[in-house]
Amino acid sequence: KSTQIHYTKSTIEVYHNHDRIALHHRNPVTGAYITQKDHLSSSHQAYSGWNADYFKQMASKHGSFVEDFVAGMIAQHDYPEINYKRAMGLIQLHKYYGSDRLNNACERAAYGKFFSYQRVKNILENNLDGVPLDHDQLDGTKSHIPDHENKRGASAYQ
Repeated sequence: KSTQIHYTKSTIEVYHNHDRIALHHRNPVTGAYITQKDHLSSSHQAYSGWNADYFKQMASKHGSFVEDFVAGMIAQHDYPEINYKRAMGLIQLHKYYGSDRLNNACERAAYGKFFSYQRVKNILENNLDGVPLDHDQLDGTKSHIPDHENKRGASAYQ
């Protein structure tokens, strides 16, 4: 519906058909906002309870690696709210793959230190969560090239 907005330095008024339907106080801090829960739709009121601890608690039900991965997802942005939907999607993957597989996939995905929903989903879709991790190779202490008689070092190419 079409509305008319009147604003001053301290307030914002919203009118519909010349009737004031809302009055809000303005926040003078740049980038900050004020939300009145009773002005939100019922679906948005449910979202208002979302915070980092809420998602960590939900993730902890599926394993410690899921909890750590969700914490990493939320922490990687200046505005953690950006990743709330992604965190919810990641946690919901347990419905399709089970908590154990989700926990294993999060363990594998966390080695890159880039926390992405898509990375975990790809690991699950390709059944890579069941492949054991070679921790020596991931630490970089062991070469990924197997030992053989034809292996030469950098000195062979001078």
